[in-house]
Amino acid sequence: MRSIRLGAGAGYSGDRIEPAVDLAASGDLDYLVFECLAERTIALAQGARQADPNAGYDPLLDERMRAVLPVASRNGTRIISNMGAANPLAAARRIGGIAQELGVALKVAAVTGDDVLDVVTSGNWPIEETGGHILDLGNRILSANAYLGAAPIVEALSAGADIVLTGRVADPALFLAPMIHEFGWAIDAWDRLGQGTLVGHLMECAGQVTGGYFADPGKKDVSNLARLGFPIAEVRDDGEAVITKLPGTGGAVTAATCKEQLLYEIHDPAAYFQPDLIADFSEASVEEIAPDRVRIAGGRGRQHNGALKVSVGYLDGWIGEGEISYAGPGAVARGRLALEIVRERLAITGVALSDIRADLIGLNSLYPGASHADPPEVRLRIAGRTNSQAEAMRIGNEVETLYTNGPAGGGGASKSTRRSIGVVSVLIPRERAQPHVEILEVVP
Repeated sequence: MRSIRLGAGAGYSGDRIEPAVDLAASGDLDYLVFECLAERTIALAQGARQADPNAGYDPLLDERMRAVLPVASRNGTRIISNMGAANPLAAARRIGGIAQELGVALKVAAVTGDDVLDVVTSGNWPIEETGGHILDLGNRILSANAYLGAAPIVEALSAGADIVLTGRVADPALFLAPMIHEFGWAIDAWDRLGQGTLVGHLMECAGQVTGGYFADPGKKDVSNLARLGFPIAEVRDDGEAVITKLPGTGGAVTAATCKEQLLYEIHDPAAYFQPDLIADFSEASVEEIAPDRVRIAGGRGRQHNGALKVSVGYLDGWIGEGEISYAGPGAVARGRLALEIVRERLAITGVALSDIRADLIGLNSLYPGASHADPPEVRLRIAGRTNSQAEAMRIGNEVETLYTNGPAGGGGASKSTRRSIGVVSVLIPRERAQPHVEILEVVP
């Protein structure tokens, strides 16, 4: 029975690079996949592209490719990634330039067509999260990117691409595509696609399935997280897979790490909506067969619902924020007094807020009501949403004035403002997004 080896080189844009280099060097991989794109990330990337037509791809693209490309090329490992973000063509051209500098001959494919801003702004699509409609956002819409499936990546691989760069693609599809390409699965082989999607979902967050985001000292101990190894999937042509990692790396692959990742961000394990299918993980099996080796089987699927989810980014005002600390006897009482003062000052001075949040970090910011005794220190944090940066700045300014106008012993004040990018979702008919593949051949 034929099999392939897939490695996960990143689980988000800022992820560690060394584990990916280790995988490229020693993983005996057929494919190394970098999942680097979140909903808010692509909205920010679209903003960068609007400011500079040659920008809008992942900020760590250069560093990752310079680290990985030489060894991946020597070992015949193909690379798939959504690091193209808002500008896959520019990212492909940039990798082409890096490859020429490094003396590496290759084909780079750019997958486009996920940008459906024109489609979304030409209709009044219902917003999934709010019950409102897209016209409610007026001229504040910044980006609209559809979640594409595996098909255009398969097309790029069939055209001989050594590296495939996409924009918005469903995360599991980055892993499902090489399975479809290598094993010749039909596009309607729903159970095969369901099992491949299960493997892709386990791999998409990289270190999360090897013990990252899992450790809980005394309850779920994981060794050597500072040298966490990223996962490898050994996938057979029937879709059954073994999740493992490189020997000697930190972390662990166990039934528990795989089960936690299987349920991560899943609303209904029996109906995981993807652009390629509706996956069903309800009868999946997870079996430890050796140390750091877990067999995965039983994923199934059924036909997709004909719609594509679109992530819509929009300008959502400004966030102003201020913080200050209090410590020692009476710290909580002084923190509470400080909160009251700032709230009153914001009202007296007429700061125009559409939303505000006030916390005493250490007491009630994440787990209010859990503490039966006052902590010896707290950090006041007040954040508010406004329509302008100047108005947002006034929030932090009021916190800073607590130094000489508030309770005793305040210290370490800080303040900041930032533009807020909101994200909502709409559904469009899948035929309204038209993927396109462009190949760039690099000859050093």
